Amino acid sequence: MNGKRSRLIIVAAAGTLTLATAISAAAATLPAGSVAGAADAHMLTQTVHVDTLSPAQRLVSFDTTRYGLAQRQTSYESAAANAAVAKAAAQKAAAQKAAAAKAAAAKAAAAKAAAAKAAAQQAAQEQAAQQQATQQAAQQTTAQPATSAPSGSPQQIAEQMLSQFGWSSSQFSCLQPLWALESGWNIYASNPSSGAYGIPQALPGSKMASAGPDWQGDAATQIRWGLSYIQGTYGSPCAAWSHEEADGWY
Repeated sequence: MNGKRSRLIIVAAAGTLTLATAISAAAATLPAGSVAGAADAHMLTQTVHVDTLSPAQRLVSFDTTRYGLAQRQTSYESAAANAAVAKAAAQKAAAQKAAAAKAAAAKAAAAKAAAAKAAAQQAAQEQAAQQQATQQAAQQTTAQPATSAPSGSPQQIAEQMLSQFGWSSSQFSCLQPLWALESGWNIYASNPSSGAYGIPQALPGSKMASAGPDWQGDAATQIRWGLSYIQGTYGSPCAAWSHEEADGWY
């Protein structure tokens, strides 16, 4: 019996030494300065100094402590792995967000550049069209011969103006007797009974002011108004002469 007790004491002592060695090794694997490492080391130190336990209880305590250390080590490694995964995910999300912002900025810059290019092209087209219109107008002005003011007798002036109203010179054969009958081609001819005045016998004479302010004494102004009246009322001098011959007035 004494021999068995001696062997148990020896085993317990060996277990205690082994426990102390295991505690040192386990503490070395924990992160330096970590709260968990400090707490575990403190707990294990307290366990080692529990002298009130029997050798068998100390062996049980050693196994329990070693199992707890293994669990805590596994928990720490799992937490570290989870933290690493979370950090990698955060970095990936940040990279994706930065890439999306960069793509959006590039797209906006491209759209702005395209709009500016389109506006420049439209402005260039409008400027080119305006220049072309100006050149065409200048060419037309250059191509058209300068129209000289009609001169000569009232009959000569009237014959020169016929083409301005789209009539041929043959219309003068009707215009000449028409106004010869109305006024004798006299720019100052006045009808005392009706108030008609001038070569075309405008009624009243002030109507001819629409052709020029000098209507009272300028043959060209009176003739221009008279031809405009004939065109608007009868269509041609010959048609007006036909009405004159039929009704005695035009």
